[in-house]
Amino acid sequence: VGGRYPAIAAQPVAVANNRRGMTCAYCRENRAMLKRPKTKESVCKECFYRAFEEEIHQTIVNEKLFTRGDRVAIGASGGKDSTVLIHVLKTLNERYDYGLELFLLSVDEGIKGYRDDSLETVARNEQQYEIPLEVVSYKDLYGYSMDEIVAQIGLRNNCTF
Repeated sequence: VGGRYPAIAAQPVAVANNRRGMTCAYCRENRAMLKRPKTKESVCKECFYRAFEEEIHQTIVNEKLFTRGDRVAIGASGGKDSTVLIHVLKTLNERYDYGLELFLLSVDEGIKGYRDDSLETVARNEQQYEIPLEVVSYKDLYGYSMDEIVAQIGLRNNCTF
């Protein structure tokens, strides 16, 4: 990866001033759009994404998180955090040929009006990222939906049913 992305490189490149503002500390070409909280460096969007991905890749490699052929579930809630995780794992799996079989896993608690919209978002993630989706429900796993549990025992202690 070399010196362009200081997450991997030994020494970061200094930030230069120009008329439009700060120049990216990594590529020294694009306008810096944000300051990395971790390093306090001003970087452009493209270099931030690449450095973020490279740091995750290094963690995967250094910690030996996966083995070629592993089937890996990505917890998919439909929120921004799980969507970023889906994007990054798919990108890195393809870029570095990890050989992982990725799938999305989402839980339907059975709370009317609570999970419906997010399950629609997860279904769109499945299409967008071309990763299969498995949805498991409390009803299928335990015989009760969360709404059924609340109906039986009330709102108190329903998480310890």
